[in-house]
Amino acid sequence: MPVIDNTNKKILNNIQVDFPISSRPYKIIADRLGILEDELIQRVIQMKEDMLIRRIGGNFSPDKLGYHSTLCAAKVPEARLKLFTKTVNSYSGVTHNYKRDHQFNVWFTFIAPSIEIIEKSLNEISQETGVENILNLPATKVFKISANFKL
Repeated sequence: MPVIDNTNKKILNNIQVDFPISSRPYKIIADRLGILEDELIQRVIQMKEDMLIRRIGGNFSPDKLGYHSTLCAAKVPEARLKLFTKTVNSYSGVTHNYKRDHQFNVWFTFIAPSIEIIEKSLNEISQETGVENILNLPATKVFKISANFKL
């Protein structure tokens, strides 16, 4: 299990909120923390390798960008699971998917410029995989929960 020292805790706290929009964001964060930019970058790389950091990237609200989002749930036979998830993952509008212990065993989110594109894509996924039972549960109200983990 990787050890998280005080400097790594400070880095993790800083990169979760108010990440700088700059050509050198890590320099700005390093200056805030009183360490060198190279040290900060090496620590972030190590924490990614240790799986303490999964991803660093923007998180945008689809509705504010004029996009539509939906939660989908599908009944996927075990024999078609690999094909189904590979097909779903090939669509750029799919942000993630996961398997659940439920009759609707694969859930995923889909974001696109229009509801029609989402519906067309779900029909294509169904035709390509033979999975007919895919629920389309469009967002009617957006709830954004900030997941900041203070260390």
